Amino acid sequence: MPDTNRSRRGGDALRLLVLTVVTVAAAVVVFHFPPIPQDPAYHRFADDRPWLGIPNFQNVASNLPFLAVGLIGLARLFRRQAAPHDAAERSETAAWFFLFLGIALTAFGSAWYHLHPSNESLVWDRLPMSIAFTAFFAGLIGERISHHAYRLLLWPLLGLGIASVLLWRATELQGAGDLRLYILVQFFPLLTIPLIMLLYTPRYTHSRAIFLALGGYLIAKALEAFDRPIYNALGGWVGGHALKHLVAAAACWALVSMFSVPPTATNRSLGAVG
Repeated sequence: MPDTNRSRRGGDALRLLVLTVVTVAAAVVVFHFPPIPQDPAYHRFADDRPWLGIPNFQNVASNLPFLAVGLIGLARLFRRQAAPHDAAERSETAAWFFLFLGIALTAFGSAWYHLHPSNESLVWDRLPMSIAFTAFFAGLIGERISHHAYRLLLWPLLGLGIASVLLWRATELQGAGDLRLYILVQFFPLLTIPLIMLLYTPRYTHSRAIFLALGGYLIAKALEAFDRPIYNALGGWVGGHALKHLVAAAACWALVSMFSVPPTATNRSLGAVG
């Protein structure tokens, strides 16, 4: 038994070392670059047609699925809280609450931004997204690594996400915009989450949903990058950015689907406020 415990502790230490090295390396790489200001061309979308008096209608209206997905996720989370369950601790509810809240608020923030695209309105688009990113990352830390790590990191990660947006905005107001911290907050989980899933076994079974969400997010970013070519290829019917919203909402739905199966001994649900 002592040898087994020593081996387990050694394995845990090695996994944490790998994650620490990846974290430090990612930060060093990102901050090796000079400050990255917001490109003004980012605010120019292929489809800027108004409809029913609403500017940029498709890019505004395509945010509605975020509201539906976020509200359904919150409803399922609260229903799980009230439902009878097995003796397994349900411990990451705070993270999943902020994830679904961030998704729902993204509908309002992104719609507001697309009504009048500018750096000022972009703040309200990025704030709820940063909350969703960091909450999801914290929840996965609790589910895969340890509840202790989750409790230590949840609030600092949420604060880091919000700070990354506020720091970018403050630097833009000073005439020297710097997106580096926001870029790290948005893309670091994409690098680290698959690694965490490889290194740590889950306490409940939803790996497929997480991979679907990550894959959907990558597709959404590609649609965003090719906004105008997609708009031209589709004969002006819809731009890549509106499609990005729909695919990103579908990726979020994959996470909501984790709450569609009743909790069992092999499929742990999520619950008590962490």
